[in-house]
Amino acid sequence: MTESLALALVLPLGGALLAVIWSARAARVGLLAVMLNTLNSALMTMGVWQQGAMRADFGGWGAPLGIGFVADGLSVAMLAMTALVTLAISVNAGGYFRDPAKARHFWPLWLLLLTSLNGLFLSADLFNLYVSLELLGLTAAALGALGGQRAAIEANLRYLLVGLLGSMTYLLGVALVYAGFATLDFALLTERLNAGLADGQMPRPIAATALGLMVLGLALKAALFPMHFWLPPAHGSAPAPVSAALSALVVKAAFYLILRLWLEVFAPLTTQAAANLLGFLGAGAVLWGSWQALRAERLKLLAAYSTVAQLGYLFLFFPIMQSLTLGAARDNLLVALTLMAITHGFAKSGFFLAAGFIQQQAGHDRIAELGPAMQRLPATTLTLALAGTALIGLPPSGSFTAKWLLMGGAFATGQWWWVLVLFAGTLLAVAYVFRLLTLAFGLEPTPLHFFTQLRAEMPALLLAVMAVAVLGLATAPLWRLLGVAGGAS
Repeated sequence: MTESLALALVLPLGGALLAVIWSARAARVGLLAVMLNTLNSALMTMGVWQQGAMRADFGGWGAPLGIGFVADGLSVAMLAMTALVTLAISVNAGGYFRDPAKARHFWPLWLLLLTSLNGLFLSADLFNLYVSLELLGLTAAALGALGGQRAAIEANLRYLLVGLLGSMTYLLGVALVYAGFATLDFALLTERLNAGLADGQMPRPIAATALGLMVLGLALKAALFPMHFWLPPAHGSAPAPVSAALSALVVKAAFYLILRLWLEVFAPLTTQAAANLLGFLGAGAVLWGSWQALRAERLKLLAAYSTVAQLGYLFLFFPIMQSLTLGAARDNLLVALTLMAITHGFAKSGFFLAAGFIQQQAGHDRIAELGPAMQRLPATTLTLALAGTALIGLPPSGSFTAKWLLMGGAFATGQWWWVLVLFAGTLLAVAYVFRLLTLAFGLEPTPLHFFTQLRAEMPALLLAVMAVAVLGLATAPLWRLLGVAGGAS
């Protein structure tokens, strides 16, 4: 079963090479590679479900010299979400990028993006994570500029430069870790940190500085407030399938790494004060992002600012989990955090795909003038409504369950002020979602079909349904899956 860890890189990377060689058939090759990756991700998830965490050391070299991949509950949950989202986006992109010239550029970059995401979620050492981060940033910026407009190129050039700054900051932290501990492997590093604490010889200043640098670099890549300035123009100007991936997957990957470093590798070094700082930055993201989404005049900018806000909710979990000891309560909060991240991935990718289709049909995405187009597209409008339900956190969406557990944890630990942020962000989300949906009502009814373009509308609708119905009503398997801790088996 460990072969599936290698295939997580081989399938999309091989597909990217074939898409370059057979450029005339790039769309078919790309879709086939994404489908095979989805099947492999399903097999990997089943393997972790049945056998526990898996580890593969490639080339016969183990840590600290070899390249190791680890699949546990958290990583395969993110991989499964990535596989399903990229599959839906790929189906949509086949119709979106009909121009052969753009298709020849899109599919190799798209498969390289998938390769980097898979490598990032599975890598078991800090330097391989850096390589995945660099590939992810380069491909994401190139994909975002595919629209060719001046605004898109400028926004994604800024995104590229910011991403490089984040990567360099992260790499500086990695260098400090290696200087202090002579290893970059997660398991060995955690072992040496704990041993250093036990005998009082751990180089705490080096380790704490390294953690701070890595979290800072990753927070820049994750667009955590106030480092979010690059995200709205980059996501708002990119082609719709690319915007969907950037918002649902790329920024989520940086957050995933922060979570791994904070809760596992550097857990002995984290403090309540540092966790509170992340929480306050998250609160700023929730309030500022939601307010800007409410004031946005363009649909894709509304979605982009909403991403800033939704990422902020994820950081609200840190101070609450930090104040809890290891046990069921903390485990439940981790599951709730993961559930919110995955729900946002499905909801926001569906939202951006729907927004892109409306933009194509209307010829623009100016919110004040979208009423007629939304009335003519009932399936797409339903997608926006379902995705909006998940973004607000209404039942039965997965984000409702996550927010409920977050609120319970805040009260249980005496940190009630996070609940005020939760309520304010939810009310602002209600305002900007309903501001959008009311445009679809009040006009004269016209004859129409539920679906106008099945290939363009069905993937977005299925993603929104996943966020609301599947993740909201069937969360028990996620609880069991995330109970599989990291490590080798």
